[in-house]
Amino acid sequence: MASPVGSGHSRRAPLGIRWLPSPPSRAAVARLGRYLGALALLGVGIDHIEQYYVDSYSAIPTIGTLFALNFVSAAVVAVGLVTPVGRIAGRWAAALLALLAVSGIGIAAGSLAGLLVSESGGLFGFMEQGYREAIVLSIVLEAATMILLAVFLAANGFGLRLREGRIEALDDAE
Repeated sequence: MASPVGSGHSRRAPLGIRWLPSPPSRAAVARLGRYLGALALLGVGIDHIEQYYVDSYSAIPTIGTLFALNFVSAAVVAVGLVTPVGRIAGRWAAALLALLAVSGIGIAAGSLAGLLVSESGGLFGFMEQGYREAIVLSIVLEAATMILLAVFLAANGFGLRLREGRIEALDDAE
């Protein structure tokens, strides 16, 4: 029986019923990591193309080209991560998404490594100095990309198995 309003008695849940929400499913965590990781990766690419055009990195030999390639590769992988690949790749969709996630982690890690090298000793004759807003944003986005896509991989797996010496795609039912 419910207690009257203002009586000071609290209503208790019957035994076996929890008031706390259940934890998110593995699929929900994977989906969240995938889409937020793709968004962070796209942010990495946009940050690099902004530096390419606005801060005239396009005039720096080799570095300018690397910044443009960073944008293109980040955009392609990010679009691949948000595309419904199940319609295209069928049973290989999980493996393709894992490959895209690993590629995204590689792009972000490579960008971060390049930045750290250019800060400490120079990269292809170019040395970055100081931590401008664009550099801090880049570091945050690259770290977020690596973490979120690693969460996706941990929750989703690689979509492959080894059977009798052959690599096979996992069936959706497994």
